[in-house]
Amino acid sequence: MSPSPPMAMLLLAVTMLSCALVTSVSGSGLAAHPAYSDDGTGTCGPVAGTRLEEYDGGRIVDITHAYRPELPAAGPDGLGRVVHLIMSMANGTLFNLSELRMVVHAGTHLDAPGHMVQEHFEAGLDVDKLDLAVLNGPALLVDVPRNTNITAQAMKSLNIPKGVRRVLFRTLNTDRKLMWKKAGDMSYVGFTEDGAQWLVDNTDIKLVGVDYLSVAAFDYLISAHVVFFKKPDIIPVEGLKLDDVEAGVYMLHCLPLRLVGAEGSPVRCILIK
Repeated sequence: MSPSPPMAMLLLAVTMLSCALVTSVSGSGLAAHPAYSDDGTGTCGPVAGTRLEEYDGGRIVDITHAYRPELPAAGPDGLGRVVHLIMSMANGTLFNLSELRMVVHAGTHLDAPGHMVQEHFEAGLDVDKLDLAVLNGPALLVDVPRNTNITAQAMKSLNIPKGVRRVLFRTLNTDRKLMWKKAGDMSYVGFTEDGAQWLVDNTDIKLVGVDYLSVAAFDYLISAHVVFFKKPDIIPVEGLKLDDVEAGVYMLHCLPLRLVGAEGSPVRCILIK
């Protein structure tokens, strides 16, 4: 039985909300990484302007969002900091040591079958059981028509050939730069139930990549996920950074953490031209 609409909204909030750390670096008296300002704001990653998105002369493209505090989450304030320096050489310790706290469905991440199907969760179909052969291999990046969710009609119009196993769907979410806005936006584009069913029935796709925090449009949050997870062989990868990447065929590599018992995981995804 599907959850009621209020419960669906609560589930999305849980999915999109990460735990901010209890104390900030500045509040602990430890020296912060230069990515953070003294008041706890700033980008979560190397100093602005130094982070490369392409490597090896542009052959490798990083399509993972950095875990910066401004990543979107439920509510207006964004994800918040997930990395906390708990030991600092600047304060006399022998090494620097950070702690990581976050929900597993934040930023660029993937879902395991147990995320929305309790039977799969109880069967132990967690992140550790995901097929790495599905997460690594040739992938097609396509542009979805910008005036629609990913419906059955939209899927049909893309003319994705049989045999294609990995597809990254770039939508209006990228044009609107939703992953660059702190506040969660429930008007994001995603799969409808009939779009998910069309993909299952008419394609060989096993990896479904999208450019916001949920593979399913908000009005189909539970039903579209359940369609994908009826058979535990499709892996949704969510929150991809597809800005300024040309549509076409790439080698895709996505590696989640080996989190035993977890129904989702942060994932580092790259494309190789």
